[in-house]
Amino acid sequence: MPELPEMENYKIQLSQHILDLPITKVAVNREKSINVEPHRFTEELMGLRIIFIERRGKHLVFHLDNGRRLLLHLMLGGLLYFGGAEHKPARTTQIEISFGEQTLYFIGLRLGYLHLLSAKETEEALSDLGPELFDRRMNEHKFAELLGKRRGNLKTALVNQSIIAGIGNCYADEIAFVAGIRPDAKLQSLTAEDLSKLYHAAREVLTEATRQGGYIELPLTQEDQLTGGFNEHCRVYDRGGEACLVCGQPIVKAEISGRKVFYCTNCQHE
Repeated sequence: MPELPEMENYKIQLSQHILDLPITKVAVNREKSINVEPHRFTEELMGLRIIFIERRGKHLVFHLDNGRRLLLHLMLGGLLYFGGAEHKPARTTQIEISFGEQTLYFIGLRLGYLHLLSAKETEEALSDLGPELFDRRMNEHKFAELLGKRRGNLKTALVNQSIIAGIGNCYADEIAFVAGIRPDAKLQSLTAEDLSKLYHAAREVLTEATRQGGYIELPLTQEDQLTGGFNEHCRVYDRGGEACLVCGQPIVKAEISGRKVFYCTNCQHE
């Protein structure tokens, strides 16, 4: 599932391509991916312009010039592609929004969605999300407070969107590794030093992953050389059985509360 770095990468790149261009065509190939009747969705969007793109957690919010919003959540397997029809990936698209000769393709929205909402409805839809790690009001003390008052294991807390928005399976494991703490560690056992390490590890990992384009392999455009660059830099995620890059011990693949998890028993403590 695309997480903060993937969605931030999409936000940055799309902002360079589609802002202030009139929408010239809309195609809805799967009605369940939207929240209104297809004809209304199409009619409302035609001729409008996207004037700003915002990321909130794992969501993108497309601000339209009439004050309404498009709220996107890619969920599991969702992808975006922007370009001409001749370069469109050979995959089923659920929604297509065109800006002249170029089209933004929404791929894999079997579980995800693109909802047309008012500003107030968008705010309500995102109201359960926790704070952003890079929000100016977030700091080490606030981060420690958010995790310190919880119970349960570290992995479950890090991926809980109501605690901190934007972190999912991949980056929770990467953050835990950089902090030197096992993802199955109990929150109540973490010291102030552990929480400090987690805060700085989270900022380091998410900054690095965003800079390297996240882990999605499909480029956003034909010229895109950035998207998916972090794939080769994962320290533990999806590397079960492979040697730890630090100590050489095999990376453990396990399961916590139904989620797969990867960690090094030598480099990470409980």
